[in-house]
Amino acid sequence: MQVDARGLTFEVRVDGPEDGDPVLLLHGFPQHSGEWDVVTPALHAAGLRTYALDQRGYSPGARPVAVEAYRIPELVADAAAVLDALGVTRAHVAGHDWGSIVAWGLAAAHPDRVRTLTAVSVPHPAAMGHALATDPKQKVKSAYITLFRKPGTAEKVLLAWHGATLRRLLRGVGDAEAVARYAEPMREPGALTAALNWYRAMTGADMKAVAPVAVPTTFVWSDKDVAIGRTAARACAAHVTGDYRFVVLPGVSHWIADEAPGPLAEAILARCRGTEET
Repeated sequence: MQVDARGLTFEVRVDGPEDGDPVLLLHGFPQHSGEWDVVTPALHAAGLRTYALDQRGYSPGARPVAVEAYRIPELVADAAAVLDALGVTRAHVAGHDWGSIVAWGLAAAHPDRVRTLTAVSVPHPAAMGHALATDPKQKVKSAYITLFRKPGTAEKVLLAWHGATLRRLLRGVGDAEAVARYAEPMREPGALTAALNWYRAMTGADMKAVAPVAVPTTFVWSDKDVAIGRTAARACAAHVTGDYRFVVLPGVSHWIADEAPGPLAEAILARCRGTEET
């Protein structure tokens, strides 16, 4: 379905029992809401209703040109406004990769809107900042961001040879068909630039502005993640003041929703069920 919010039109995949508790699902780069497709059946079977959002830059009707339009406060405001448009007062929230950063920001800025948080792959922004400042290995893992922040250059590298580099980036999601599912939309005019603008708009000030989170939180991390190391993952706990669980998926890559949908669904459900009494 399409949802109008903040003068933009967002695509939202809605499924599950109509009377089920709502779950807002936020995807990462360079994917889209479809990354949750193999996770949601277990959530629906448990009685939850899911709203998987194609976020700013990924929804064709929500693709502003200006880089500053993709700052974290704008992305968080989108999530809150979409919940408003859907008539959802309070939701369980799960986010992967950049969607995790948006989820952290939403839980920090609008705790009244977030019943529980399940952050996947990317820890609290302050934990990432700590790792980048103290762990040389994390600096190496995050070096790709320098390329992504270069307008024109990043697009040229990722889209050369019919998107060969972009496809290699996505290898962990599955077979060639699974890779194409995410890579092909990024080849549409303006799509990759909009997605990369999330990196280009990112500032240290915006990352530091994300406060500690008080809502019940689970952080799911995989030990074969090429982008997020153990230092950042372990530092996450210090930035959650509410109930906190750290779930490690051994042998799984960065693409958790695609590679380990069962364990991820279990982690989300365990978090949701842990607060049923609230």
